[in-house]
Amino acid sequence: MPFWLFVRCREEIGYDGCRLDFVRGFWGGYVKDYLDASEPYFAVGEYWDSLSYTYGEMDHNQDAHRQRIVDWINATNGTAGAFDVTTKGILHSALERREYWRLSDQKGKPPGVVGWWPSCAVTFIENHDTGSTQGHWRFPGGKEMQGYAYILTHPGTPAVFYDHIVSHHRSEIGALISLRNRNKIHCRSIVEIVKAERDVYAATIDDRVAMKIGPGYYEPPSGPQISLEGYDYKVWEASS
Repeated sequence: MPFWLFVRCREEIGYDGCRLDFVRGFWGGYVKDYLDASEPYFAVGEYWDSLSYTYGEMDHNQDAHRQRIVDWINATNGTAGAFDVTTKGILHSALERREYWRLSDQKGKPPGVVGWWPSCAVTFIENHDTGSTQGHWRFPGGKEMQGYAYILTHPGTPAVFYDHIVSHHRSEIGALISLRNRNKIHCRSIVEIVKAERDVYAATIDDRVAMKIGPGYYEPPSGPQISLEGYDYKVWEASS
């Protein structure tokens, strides 16, 4: 779409932003020129790349994968964010294989782009390619709400898949969004991982919210009150 057409769409239709498809296929500097000219409120690129595997098993260290996404964001001079494919892949593997330890990198931080550049990381668990009618990389069935309990309580800018909003997950997703807004969790919120083991992951966010996913046990120290609970996930809020 030429920038003048985007400007017209913004002014006449009300578009606020744009999604840039297959940005791995062209230099991020071109994106910077386009976005500088069209001035969208929000822009996100899809830099889709394979994660690192050894003999068919996902490697714990995915720094090279997220670095390629960060390099593209840098090439845009930070004018666009990027879908955090690294986090999508790690969440997918952690939940599918019950390997929740994967959700902490070697430095005890989130292992995706959200752990390095959260303000430019657009987190998600599913999209029109991975799920829906195409199903190229469908999120583990029955564990979608664990994924949303993660991305909707953590930093980054979470994206909710439309198919999930119009499904039986609607009320649970809505409750998590309300909790995020109520506690003012934002793209630069501070996350502290307190547990990352085979069957459980737990973290605190901005010292106001505690959460856990997985079948394993975790309860925060006395103080926070349980706010939301579902299949293999819990979220607590600090007392007012």
